[in-house]
Amino acid sequence: MITYDLLVTIFNPNTPLHDGAVIVQRNRIAAAGCFLPLTLDPYLSKELGTRHRAAIGITEETDAIAVIVSEETGAISMAIDGKITRGFDSASLRAALQNATQNRSVKRIPQPAKSHAENI
Repeated sequence: MITYDLLVTIFNPNTPLHDGAVIVQRNRIAAAGCFLPLTLDPYLSKELGTRHRAAIGITEETDAIAVIVSEETGAISMAIDGKITRGFDSASLRAALQNATQNRSVKRIPQPAKSHAENI
C-alpha cells in the first residue's frame, strides 16, 4: 500500500529508485524507478525539465494522471491529457486529483472477438 513514508524512502536522493517515476494503481505502488516517454512538444517552456516532460509525455500516450514535484523548488504540478497545470499546494492538489479521478472514465482495451474455431 502507498504511504507517505514509503514515497519519502523511494524518492530519497540516496536510493537507487530516486530518479525514476512511481506508478500507482488502486492505492498501491505497481512499479518504481520507471522511465517515462518524454513529450515531443516543441512549444513547451524551456524552464520545464525532464521530470515535467516525462509527466506530460506519459499523459499524452495513456490515461495516466501525473503529479510532479520539482526537485529544485518543491513546486507541485499535475499533468493530464498532455497538459500541465502548475502551482498546487497540498489541498488544491487533493481537490484536483479527486475531481480528475471522479470525472475520468476508465479506458478499456477491447477484447478480440473469439473465432468460431476457438469455441469448438
